[in-house]
Amino acid sequence: MVRRVVILGAAGRDFHNFNVFFRDNSNYEVVAFTATQIPNIEGRVYPPSLAGPRCPEGIPILPEGDLEALIEKKSVDVVVFSYSDVSHEHVMHLAARAQSKGADFWLLGPKSTMLKSRKPVIAVCAVRTGCGKSQTTRAVARILEDMGKKVVVVRHPMPYGDLEKQKVQRFASLEDLDEHNCTIEEREEYEPHLREGRVVYAGVDYAEILKAAEKEADVILWDGGNNDLPFYRPDLLIVVTDPLRVGHESRYWPGEAVARMADVFVINKENSATPEQVKSLESNLGALNPRAGIVHAESLVSWDHKPRGKKAVVVEDGPTITHGGMPYGAGFVAARELGLEVVDPRAYLVGDLKDAFARYPHIGQVLPAMGYGKKEIEELERVINSMPVDVVVCGTPVDLSRLIKTDKEFVRVRYELDDGAYAQIKSIISEFLRKV
Repeated sequence: MVRRVVILGAAGRDFHNFNVFFRDNSNYEVVAFTATQIPNIEGRVYPPSLAGPRCPEGIPILPEGDLEALIEKKSVDVVVFSYSDVSHEHVMHLAARAQSKGADFWLLGPKSTMLKSRKPVIAVCAVRTGCGKSQTTRAVARILEDMGKKVVVVRHPMPYGDLEKQKVQRFASLEDLDEHNCTIEEREEYEPHLREGRVVYAGVDYAEILKAAEKEADVILWDGGNNDLPFYRPDLLIVVTDPLRVGHESRYWPGEAVARMADVFVINKENSATPEQVKSLESNLGALNPRAGIVHAESLVSWDHKPRGKKAVVVEDGPTITHGGMPYGAGFVAARELGLEVVDPRAYLVGDLKDAFARYPHIGQVLPAMGYGKKEIEELERVINSMPVDVVVCGTPVDLSRLIKTDKEFVRVRYELDDGAYAQIKSIISEFLRKV
């Protein structure tokens, strides 16, 4: 008997799980996706061209809040959890909601969802959003390139637009970001690689993406999102951890699973943490995964110039500051070091930004770059222009001056791993390449 399935997602892992496990599996009928975390993604349809011939009308994407009614209305047998960076408690509340209506509750694992590449795969993941994964990925890419390897980056999905057009996306220039109508969140991840001359792939169908990436890569570099598991089976898994959030490595899904799989841990931000925090995290990681090596790293913040103004609004990486749980990021650190007066944005909030502060009360005196679409970018611009500040400190990797019109001075903040961590990672990769 065919079992009826609902996939709980956030426009990423959910589509991948469907593509690799359910799409061609005649034992299951996926009747709906649900959506959360990201604004404005429910109400769409996963299109027939991606859903396959078994779903000629596509698959509706509905609000997660309607789960119980959906289970009853669609006679659902199985609910499959398929998104990331949430507490174990959050996952089990959803399990309780599903099972209270009679459905099974599933978590698909690596054997069911990881694709095998013909090329070596190095994956960089993290136990939470905002650990410093992106700067670690950039360091790994530079090391490989210095060793003469052609690196192609494959990024965890962020398909918030036209899903058919986003099936396989290849980015090789900043102009490609405009052509694909990329959101701020996408630009935050792609732009730093593009500025260093790297090709980035992303999209919806990661089997097709892998085929394309393999044609031009010596090494595939999986650039993970949130704290999710890689979509490709890694030959080397580097997992970044955060001493400012000790304990999170074992309290969030699927970050704990990622930690237990790691070949190497990077303990980042040691220059911002106390020795006690670092020691405690190291002990926790040893208990979770004693076979993994540990790289000790500092996250070094710099800026493109010293601002003329004195009053500033700080714009930080959106996911880090919202569901990542951090009150601030590199932009706020830089603003303090520059001696700027940071103006609290709360009195000036509108639209989705106002909703974000209500949903995530931990946010400090910073603006998350909520740029999931044109509306959010316009709201961010409106808030910035309404604030009595001279300077916009951009802690997000994106060049906001290309997206937002304002007469305020922009200061771009960058953050990189220190030379000691770079050398440690280089040694690990050299040893890895000798074996593949």
